[in-house]
Amino acid sequence: MRKKKFAAAALLAAASLTLSACGGGTGDSGSAVSVVSEDPAAAKAATVLDKPFEKPDLVLTDTTGKKYDLREATAGRPTLIYFGYTNCPDVCPLTMNNIAVAKKSLSRAEQDALRIVFVTTDPERDTPEALGKWLKGIDPQVVGLGGDFATIQAGARTLGISIEAPKKEKGKVVSMHGTQVVAFSPKTDAGYVLYGEDATVEDYTRDLPKLIKGEKP
Repeated sequence: MRKKKFAAAALLAAASLTLSACGGGTGDSGSAVSVVSEDPAAAKAATVLDKPFEKPDLVLTDTTGKKYDLREATAGRPTLIYFGYTNCPDVCPLTMNNIAVAKKSLSRAEQDALRIVFVTTDPERDTPEALGKWLKGIDPQVVGLGGDFATIQAGARTLGISIEAPKKEKGKVVSMHGTQVVAFSPKTDAGYVLYGEDATVEDYTRDLPKLIKGEKP
């Protein structure tokens, strides 16, 4: 069981999780989250938190141009949230595709119950139309959200995920952001499990049935 647990105090003190430039260069290679206890024989992608995160109080715009209240729309539903951007050449599409492929192994009822939310870290370029087109090629059921960058940044920060404003780097616009997927329980609406960018299709395929029930993977 590669199950890692962070102490609540360490999580509350953490300013951010590891940043990635999504192919645009190297980010901060360290993590501000202190691991208080970790199984050295860990072999699992899931990181179960001692103190779950509260779901961000975010009201953004979905791919149809309508307002989307994250807490209200996902209340009582198993939910995965990821912050990224459509122009990312590697980590973001890989993460979303891994989840989408794993989701296909679920029953139709389980797929309908699951909410997968992709929040853009590059809202200026990721318009509702652009975001909708990109997600359609991955999984039409994924909820794509955009809006004011400061609002998105603040929402991510409540999950310990840092996001920097998009900037030009070597002639390309890149978005530095934490690459964690946060899973929220349908029982408590709290974010109790984290997945890093190394999580595979197999990891999600194994864990999704448990996450949908609000169980620990």
